Amino acid sequence: MTKNVDVNVRPKPDDVLVAIADYVDQYEVSSDEAMQTARYCLMDTLGCGLLALRYPECTKHLGPIVEGTTVPNGARVPGTQLRLDPIKAAWDIGCIIRWLDYNDTWLAAEWGHPSDNLGAILAVTDYLSQVKQTRGQAPFTMKEVLVAMIKAHEIQGVLALENSFNRVGLDHVVLVKVASTAVAAKLKGASKNQIIDALSHAWVDGQSLRTYRHAPNAGSRKSWAAGDATSRAVRLADIVMRGEMGYPGVLSAPKWGFYDVLFKGNAFKLAQPFNSYVMENVLFKISYPAEFHAQTAVEAAMALHPQVKECINDIEKVVITTHESAIRIISKSGPLNNPADRDHCLQYMAAVPLLYGSLTADHYEDSFHQAHPEIDQLREKMEIVEAPRFSQEYLEADKRSIANAMQVFFRDGSKTEQVTVEYPVGHRRRREEGIPLLLEKFKQNLQTRFPAQRVEQIYQLCQNHQQLLKTPVNAFMDLLVI
Repeated sequence: MTKNVDVNVRPKPDDVLVAIADYVDQYEVSSDEAMQTARYCLMDTLGCGLLALRYPECTKHLGPIVEGTTVPNGARVPGTQLRLDPIKAAWDIGCIIRWLDYNDTWLAAEWGHPSDNLGAILAVTDYLSQVKQTRGQAPFTMKEVLVAMIKAHEIQGVLALENSFNRVGLDHVVLVKVASTAVAAKLKGASKNQIIDALSHAWVDGQSLRTYRHAPNAGSRKSWAAGDATSRAVRLADIVMRGEMGYPGVLSAPKWGFYDVLFKGNAFKLAQPFNSYVMENVLFKISYPAEFHAQTAVEAAMALHPQVKECINDIEKVVITTHESAIRIISKSGPLNNPADRDHCLQYMAAVPLLYGSLTADHYEDSFHQAHPEIDQLREKMEIVEAPRFSQEYLEADKRSIANAMQVFFRDGSKTEQVTVEYPVGHRRRREEGIPLLLEKFKQNLQTRFPAQRVEQIYQLCQNHQQLLKTPVNAFMDLLVI
């Protein structure tokens, strides 16, 4: 009887949707470490966005879709004069945050940058805070921003622990969209059921391919993909808040659900409950604007630079010993066609500091690359070797190392020592060393956009944890516009 018909019994919401909605709706953040780390994350993320405004390829994306559009109570884009609707503001903030790939990172079965969610969080809270004030209501505070950041980090990061979207060809920004949708809906006043509905729309969307992150198609979309995801998240939350229905079996529906269509029939695994683990363990990209799997390789190259700088032409080979994820993502040969291609090439990111003793965002630009053919000549002498221990400890929960080792061999048979760096300076195991460097980086990034008095005002507020928590979001954003 039922062979030729579908049984049309609407299912209960998928467990993963319920778990995320329960967490966003009910969980009280009690970890002081997570709150302090979120403050550092806020500073680093905003600073990286401000620095990106130096690059025309980034700024060409910013501003209203229709030139001249004005938005009452529009959300601000840090470092600019823009006031935009929150959907486009999320796009712009997300774009500048990620453009230089120079702040926090999360590495597990899936990779990504949880700070990308700040695009949605700031856009929604700034806009709504201004609206609330016009109505005589209390605006959001920066404490609520930090809590939303912790929750967005946690959703993205826990989903990434044992669920590899890259292995089925999907980009990690799907997790930005999911996390941002959940927290944006909550900030907009959604009920638990509305959060579930909004999440269902995030999963039912067609998801981005990783094509633009890998050879031979690496390109600048990877620098605005997160902005696109946060923008879509704000839109989906808005749709549901207008009364749009959701799709409770979006993940598990036979044949038509996410698992069967896009995840090879596998259900998601939640390795642990949602709390504040991800923010507490997030990786900061402090020293170099390099894809995170290469951070320790750059540190090793910097250590070797004094030994090799006078004998570059005598190098026979450079052996980089690394982990499996680095090989899969950023090891490449052949022409590098644009800055996005170069900042996702392990060999390029190692060659520049070996040659020049530094690595900055400017080193990826076409003008620099074309003027220095010796970089590609050195790349051709590099051999990439996987160390099974490095690959294993990359995934171990109590280590989460991102190890690289480097050794230079010369034509006369001599060689340098092998320099091994297992944890980058932004790792939790090196927090004490890293935070002063992060603060200095933040101040330098502020100085690229603001006069000295404003720099000091922003810096001192961000340093005062208790004062920052009480600051209204719109007042904080007032400091960040020009």
